[in-house]
Amino acid sequence: MVEVLGFEGLGVIAWLIWMTPFIGAAFIPILRKKSEKVKSYVAVAFSLLSAFLALSILPLGLTNGEIHSQIPWFSALNLDAGVLADPLAIIMSNLVAWISAAIFVYSVSYMHREKSLIRYWFFMLFFIGSMQLIVLSDNLLMVFFGWEGVGLASYALIGFWYTDRKKDYVGKEGHTAWGIPQWTSPTHAGIKAFLLNRAGDVMMLSGMFMIFMYAGTFGFRELLADQTWAHEMMQQNLLVPAAVLIFGGAIGKSAQFPLNEWLLEAMTGPTSVSALIHAATMVKAGVFLVARIGPLFFALSVFNMTQFFEIVTWVGAITAILLATQAIVNPEIKKVLAYSTGSQIGYMMMALGIAGLSTNFVDGYTAGFFHLISHALFKASLFMAAGAIIHTVHSRFMNNMGGLKKNMRKTYIFMLLASLSLAGAPLITSGFWSKDAIFASILESNYEFSSYVFFIAVTVAVMTAFYTFRMVGLVFFGKPSQNVVKIENKGHHIREVNKIMWLPFAVLAIASIVIGVVGFAFEGQLHHLFATYLASSFGIIDGGVIPLEGSAVTESQGSLTESGTSSTGGSEQQALELNPIAVVASVSAFGIGGFLGYLFYIKKIADPKKINDNVVSKALWKFLYNRWYLNSILYWVGVVIPLAAYRRIYKYFENILMYGINPSVQHSMVLMSRVAKAAQSGNVQTYLYVFSAGIILITMLLLS
Repeated sequence: MVEVLGFEGLGVIAWLIWMTPFIGAAFIPILRKKSEKVKSYVAVAFSLLSAFLALSILPLGLTNGEIHSQIPWFSALNLDAGVLADPLAIIMSNLVAWISAAIFVYSVSYMHREKSLIRYWFFMLFFIGSMQLIVLSDNLLMVFFGWEGVGLASYALIGFWYTDRKKDYVGKEGHTAWGIPQWTSPTHAGIKAFLLNRAGDVMMLSGMFMIFMYAGTFGFRELLADQTWAHEMMQQNLLVPAAVLIFGGAIGKSAQFPLNEWLLEAMTGPTSVSALIHAATMVKAGVFLVARIGPLFFALSVFNMTQFFEIVTWVGAITAILLATQAIVNPEIKKVLAYSTGSQIGYMMMALGIAGLSTNFVDGYTAGFFHLISHALFKASLFMAAGAIIHTVHSRFMNNMGGLKKNMRKTYIFMLLASLSLAGAPLITSGFWSKDAIFASILESNYEFSSYVFFIAVTVAVMTAFYTFRMVGLVFFGKPSQNVVKIENKGHHIREVNKIMWLPFAVLAIASIVIGVVGFAFEGQLHHLFATYLASSFGIIDGGVIPLEGSAVTESQGSLTESGTSSTGGSEQQALELNPIAVVASVSAFGIGGFLGYLFYIKKIADPKKINDNVVSKALWKFLYNRWYLNSILYWVGVVIPLAAYRRIYKYFENILMYGINPSVQHSMVLMSRVAKAAQSGNVQTYLYVFSAGIILITMLLLS
């Protein structure tokens, strides 16, 4: 059942979900003279109001209902502004709203006595408002407005501590690779995030307007209803490039290869900001965009869109293994979690790409979105727990921690639960089931290179388990570090953070375990919901695509089920079955990676430093620690060489040519003025003589 409403009833609620945070952001500056408590509580109240509004339409989404509300916008271009709250958007909106609300509650304590709270709360509310606009927009143009909003908010919040105190830097001071500093100030990190995201945004904008030139609309429903534009673009070989360009925007926002370097240095902002960026906003925006446009392009499969989905798959696979390898050697807790985020988003992209390369689109689609939900819960919990630890030991380096299990018991328990989800502990964590679903979708896709993608996915799972146990071991086990001992000796006892701080990440950690306990059933329900949604909204069923009533959707080349199954989507009626190979791979990956991490960093039976005694392992460690030298290459190609070229141009063009021409023209005009001035003697006889000589000269020239 689909409900289409105007700006009334439930339609108003869908608008208010994203408008409420913006209203809160506009209201916050009015409180500049109020107490810190008032500012914080008002900001939390606006985030909770948006969350409850999102919750009120959740039952509609779970029953495959839909709100599509439009109002006139650009009448000259026949464009309407609208919200589209379908099952995909409603689930995502609730995820964004409630995780953001938890982070806001956490921020009340974490940002206590911090200066510039007005600026902090303004951009935090602006952030979630922009993200909700992305999620609920019914057209690409409104999505782009939200897209730029999260980019602006991330720039402001990553560089929140703009005074660039050394303690707010990320990276080890003095660490360089190929002459490029690998430690970064907040202002530098904010600018870097802004610029790299602009690269992706330019690609996205180009793809959007390429489609608009042929379709005359940005609307998702309108693009599906009349596919003449796709046929025309295909004839011009522009359809796949336009889709890839739009995906370029997702590469930038979700920090995928090759635009991944900004995410690793975005840790200069407050940890609450990091939690928001990595769990509920910003990087998830790119995944959501692919989830939004993926079914549309799959419904156009008759136009051979497999190249688009292959690019999505391989970008995700490359990013997943690229960032996982770097996480296993990094000493900073927030950067390990940042590497992990980019790697796990690679999993999501991998699954969404594989969905488009499979005849059963819903399997990969469900797996990718399930992992998005799972990751949002445990990664928000992990970042907030990391913030609590940094808040206590005043260091971001894990070698300045150690032995915190005894004094920070609650943080240890809940961070361990979230870590188990990240590592994919079998049967009891959401991370296990969502990764298993991704493995199964790859194995069952019939993609010709699925074995290579599967190998990468399993390898990344092994490394994920390893660096997760490494993080837990370095932070909570072993002897207290010298930094911890020093803090204790000064009389500042290491103790648990207050309830306002630990309760939000405790709830999210427990939620990831609760979903894990019922993980297979949860996946089955999600699969059923998306199968129904994809069938009713896009005509996507098990085996391909069927024509939607009143649309130009054509059948794909694969064998299709009878039209009588389209009302239920066909595939969702079938029981979801475990893939034994995927299950074995998931359990084995956790066992191998977890065992090695436990052996080296918790039990400490072996010293990991001894592994680096030989030349090969030292070189490999240095290569990974220096981020595959990709950051250095980025700076050399994008900054150092262009600046050197500019200096050369300035030296020879500006200084010699431009600064040479200007004085020459000036002196020439002065000389000419002197000659003209000398001719002005004031003697009438001289003027007559010159005039007569001129007349005679002209006459002779004319007669010759």
